[in-house]
Amino acid sequence: MSKLLDKPFKSFSIYALIILVCSIPVYYFVVDSIWLEELDEHNWIIRKRMEKGIQKAKIDEKELNKTLKIWNKLQPGTELVAIDQNEITKNRIYTTTTYNRFEYEMDRFRVLSTTIWVNNKPYRLTISTNVEEADETLVAIAFVTVFFFLFLVLGFVFLNKRISKKSWKPFYKTLNQLKNFDLSKDQHIHFEQSDIEEFEELNTELTILIEKSASTFNQQKRFIENASHELQTPLSVLKTKMDVLLQNNTLSEQEASTIETINSSLSRISRINKNLLLLAKIENHQFTEETSVNIRQILTENIELLDDYFQSKGIQIQINVTSYTVKCNQTLLEVLFNNLTTNVIRHGTQNDVLRINLTGNKLIFSNTGTGSLNQENLFVRFGISSSETTNSGLGLAISKEICDRYNWKLSYLFDNHLHAFSIEF
Repeated sequence: MSKLLDKPFKSFSIYALIILVCSIPVYYFVVDSIWLEELDEHNWIIRKRMEKGIQKAKIDEKELNKTLKIWNKLQPGTELVAIDQNEITKNRIYTTTTYNRFEYEMDRFRVLSTTIWVNNKPYRLTISTNVEEADETLVAIAFVTVFFFLFLVLGFVFLNKRISKKSWKPFYKTLNQLKNFDLSKDQHIHFEQSDIEEFEELNTELTILIEKSASTFNQQKRFIENASHELQTPLSVLKTKMDVLLQNNTLSEQEASTIETINSSLSRISRINKNLLLLAKIENHQFTEETSVNIRQILTENIELLDDYFQSKGIQIQINVTSYTVKCNQTLLEVLFNNLTTNVIRHGTQNDVLRINLTGNKLIFSNTGTGSLNQENLFVRFGISSSETTNSGLGLAISKEICDRYNWKLSYLFDNHLHAFSIEF
């Protein structure tokens, strides 16, 4: 994963490289054209200089021909020969490749072929000037281009880091504040002002969003707490009244059965209300305190609290757990173990054996059973995983929420007539 700042820099570098590479042949043709024009101008200057020099010298034809033979041998770059009237042609400028006897290789030459008059007779003057070799020019241009490209890239890297470090400083400050912000702790966040319009607009919108979220969160938390409290009070009153009615000896068997049904439903509603409140508190991260908790100690205390219940059901407990410590909220861990313990018992049989084993970092609660639970609805709120009607469908959902909070893995397996709930810490 690359940073945002590196993406445009990479694109700019590739773009600059393409432009510079494409510029090499352009440089070559431009420089070559300029060089050829300069050579043409140079050749014309030589032509004019020779024509004026010969005319000023006023050499007779015999002496001129003798001088030209010597000149053409000593100065191979120019050639002056007498021609007939019918051999006169237009001035020609062209490029040719011939063998360079001084450098022993094939070279390009820029040639000027023209006619001059000496003593009223035409002479063909050919001037050849060596052109700079194309490959040497191309290599030189490429070398200079690559040098400046590397210099340009290094400048881009330096300027990009320097400018971005200063420009993006407000953004990273905002990002760090958001990372450390916890809505459940009733924190207030203040972003520093920035002279960059986009960052200042971002900070403004984030401030508005956080204030709205905090307000909604606090309202929801107060509503859940108030609603739970208001519901729990009349439920407790109703349950107490039902208990009083059940103690009335004048009730008929049918009336007592009806009151018992109502009392059972009230107990279930009360449990649902408490579980929903607990689930909301977990989701709202209200259990923020974390300590190092010994699993064996919590399990032992939990088993002792449920000892009377186990004895009434004829359930035996087998614990094979060594001392193992995890960092979490102790209350949530107690709720997790209590839910898994009672859930195993609920789906077990009379006179069953509850086995609790710790292998490595995996804690397993298991007991015998007649059939597998519905795994699709197992950890779903109000999901019915078996035919047990007294189950609210919230216990395992709460357990799953607790495990997700600490990145623990909660899973279920039915194998060899055994229900097994496991937690991987």
